[in-house]
Amino acid sequence: MKMENPTPIQWQFSERAEQLQSSAIREILKVTARPEVISFAGGLPSPETFPVEHMRAVFDSVLSKQGKVALQYGPTDGYLPLRQWIADSLSTDGAKIIPEQVLMVSGSQQGLDLLAKVLVDEGSRVLVETPSYLGALQAFSVYRPEFVSVPTDENGLLPQHIDGLAQGARLLYALPNFQNPTGRTMPAERRIALVEACARLGLPLIEDDPYGALSYRGEPLQKLLTMNPNGVIYMGSFSKVLTPGIRLGYVVAPVPLIRKLEQAKQAADLHTATLTQMVVYEAIKDGFLTQHIPTIRKLYADQCQSMLDALTEFFPSSVTWTKPEGGMFIWVTLPKHIDSSKLLDESIEQLVAFVPGAPFYANTPEQNTLRLSFVTVPPAKIREGVERLGKLIAAKL
Repeated sequence: MKMENPTPIQWQFSERAEQLQSSAIREILKVTARPEVISFAGGLPSPETFPVEHMRAVFDSVLSKQGKVALQYGPTDGYLPLRQWIADSLSTDGAKIIPEQVLMVSGSQQGLDLLAKVLVDEGSRVLVETPSYLGALQAFSVYRPEFVSVPTDENGLLPQHIDGLAQGARLLYALPNFQNPTGRTMPAERRIALVEACARLGLPLIEDDPYGALSYRGEPLQKLLTMNPNGVIYMGSFSKVLTPGIRLGYVVAPVPLIRKLEQAKQAADLHTATLTQMVVYEAIKDGFLTQHIPTIRKLYADQCQSMLDALTEFFPSSVTWTKPEGGMFIWVTLPKHIDSSKLLDESIEQLVAFVPGAPFYANTPEQNTLRLSFVTVPPAKIREGVERLGKLIAAKL
């Protein structure tokens, strides 16, 4: 039976829903989905790195041998063998991590949401880098914090500024390795200063580390977590080293916080997919990542160098950019009078896309910045796209 002339619903959205905004990157990706567009916009890992056959075999093995368990509900904190593997991989002589400190989440984005949900009230002070990861700003914004931007330089966040900004702050969020969006890496001495400052102030420090394994030299720096396991919240992910489609990440934190995050997760999705967790464990337990990750590093290092070479050849001398030692991004600073959002419109007409820098700033945006991602574009296309973009910039000088 179909109702005749039903009264149209006047949707009454919550105040929280009214303030939600679409990701600037996701909106750009809609425009650049056409195959003829050379897109430096997405923060997507290269599909060339996905171990399809290995994952197919592991899925078959798990479903054949443990299918009834893999297809059942599971515990909220996650599959114990995988949590034990993560704990062991993060433990050092001076910092022992136990599986009870590990919570499996449905991608790092859920981890960010859960952390904000349990740590942030409306008006709470949250310290972030300048610029910072857009996904984190989105996740935190739902809970209406007061963002405080911590100054940075070419080596990342400047710890000496924290004392003057941390009064009443609930957390500091940082990406020390090959930061998204800038590609910057925090040097060892600055890491120590950052951890010491947060420990002295009793300020929880979130270390988001999705790119840490992607050092082009294969020598990642010490994790902040190992310097102070009682004060650092570590976030990791299998998206960049295995495949993002599995949507599997993890949060490592002191047990009292993990238990509270677990309660928040129960209200969100009960638990992360058991099948996914079991498959990932079977895929990596015998050292697969040790052989697989170097192939990702080599591919990304080559493509990064292709972009750096093209930038040097085709961009005007008044433009500057970062030179990452790992990860997936290069950050470009244009002359002050050039608005990268307006430049994007012209660039798309030339079938080249990038992400304007403004959305990555929690407070005062720098309109003359932009982010380039090179990992999904072959070298010849990188060169072609950078040349087109360089001509557009030169025409504005």
